[in-house]
Amino acid sequence: MALMTSEPSTAAPGQPMMHHFHPYSDNGGTTVAVAGKDFVVVASDTRLSEGYSIYTREQSKIFNLTDNTVLLSTGCWCDVITFVKVLQARIKFYNYDHRKAMSTGAVAQLVSTMLYGKRFFPYYISNMVAGIDENGVGCVYDYDPVGCFERLTFHSVGSSAPLIQPFLDSVIGQLNQKKPVEKRELTEEYVKSVIKDAFVSAGERDIYVGDGVHIQVIRKDGGNDPKAVEYFPLRKD
Repeated sequence: MALMTSEPSTAAPGQPMMHHFHPYSDNGGTTVAVAGKDFVVVASDTRLSEGYSIYTREQSKIFNLTDNTVLLSTGCWCDVITFVKVLQARIKFYNYDHRKAMSTGAVAQLVSTMLYGKRFFPYYISNMVAGIDENGVGCVYDYDPVGCFERLTFHSVGSSAPLIQPFLDSVIGQLNQKKPVEKRELTEEYVKSVIKDAFVSAGERDIYVGDGVHIQVIRKDGGNDPKAVEYFPLRKD
């Protein structure tokens, strides 16, 4: 909700009064996505807060869009809800018009178009689209606030992204290694263990991360099963 506040003016009577427009609030949250050969693992913490106030300890930031695609979104929660509702409605219109589900690549482009359409008053949110592409390969798309996006293998967005992303760069991407090392094969269990370690570490440093983590796997053959969400507890203080 946009807030308009006025501060007492020290100017002489009749002089302009200073006003402040505060349209955004940051409700925290962190999400992670790691793509494998024929799967993608997505995760989000469950804390929704503002400052030192916790609104709920059970709010996931993973939104199921199709059988093969999810959206991960954090930031100003009213903007998240609005964006997700509009996006889901446009995907349904596509399904009705074309008699088929939208592909992950098409969803990624649609998200970019919607963000660019609000470039003069952007959504105050951080987004990722993750899923299985047309070739059955896991994919992750990252966005800036006005819709510029790129395809990645792994990424993190949200309040703890500056803490988690270097960890993923080292463990998953094995970047900036002094000695060449053979990259470890990404399996579901290995990726889950890395994500759990990342959130446990972030929870020690970021008050916006805590309570629990929802972990969901989208597979080439099994698709996206929202009921098969794994819950991993974090510290609650």
